[in-house]
Amino acid sequence: MAAAYDETPFQEGEAIFKSALFNKECHTAYKIFGSLSCGVAPVVCLHGGPAAGHDYLLPFARLWSQFGIPVVLYDQIGCGRSTHFQEKAGDGSFWNENLFIAELENLLEHLELRDDPGFQILGHSWGAMLGVAYASSQPRGLRKLVLASGTASEELYTRTALRLRESCPTEIQESLCEGERTGDFENENYQKGAAYFASLTRWRNGPVPDVMKRSTRNMRDDPTVYRTMFGRNPAYFDGSLRGWSSISRLPKITVPTLIYNGEFDSSSDDTQVPFFEIIPRVRWVTLAGGCHVCHLEEGPIQERVFQTVGNFLTQPEHDN
Repeated sequence: MAAAYDETPFQEGEAIFKSALFNKECHTAYKIFGSLSCGVAPVVCLHGGPAAGHDYLLPFARLWSQFGIPVVLYDQIGCGRSTHFQEKAGDGSFWNENLFIAELENLLEHLELRDDPGFQILGHSWGAMLGVAYASSQPRGLRKLVLASGTASEELYTRTALRLRESCPTEIQESLCEGERTGDFENENYQKGAAYFASLTRWRNGPVPDVMKRSTRNMRDDPTVYRTMFGRNPAYFDGSLRGWSSISRLPKITVPTLIYNGEFDSSSDDTQVPFFEIIPRVRWVTLAGGCHVCHLEEGPIQERVFQTVGNFLTQPEHDN
């Protein structure tokens, strides 16, 4: 049986992206589900990874068919069908949040989303980190913000990862620690340990969907962005995002905000607390039984994600 998003018509396009940071023509590939002229503020989805690409967010196309909310998905620079910069591998001064914010602003201008009815942002994982950074600048046209399985800071995320590692069987802990000590993340023992660790938070129920496999393949086929920003350790940040924090910027987010995470998420409740305590207009939902990609878990968890997000995005602003 085909997934609902497989049957939803969409338009594809490319936005030319120019910056003083590079001297070659660059483009951002995007898909639009629904009509941007229907009078409803579209939701622009920011994928994780970094560099996972839009594929694993395709189920959010349901927001158009089910709630009448147009959906914009795109591949961030460095992955998928957008321009790649393999020559910038390891360059943390190039791969940073400012580059991706500039790309997002360029896409919004290209699609002419600044004026009424404006636009909404949904960011997942790294995309939520990017969404927080962008929303804190109070951009013109932003109506609402959804932060899905994000983290308020790298430090909080790493604390969760270390706590999870300590809960693993001794042999798993030893394989992970040995990889970190030697810097060899490719040996078989480490890979087995990393797979076990990922099974605790990343994917817990049933076979991995094809859209998730495609996003994983994006990062594997061109690891430039992921390894530079996240790092080589799959458990926690050891790349250029190490030390990243949004906490001081959270009071500047003035739009209604929804945060959600899973019960078994690598973005644990501890990583969400600053969002809930500091963002002025916020609602927090933790999905029982959910992991880091709740929107891909078929059944009640997935349904609750779409009902929660869809209802939030369609409610009048004064009701949030």
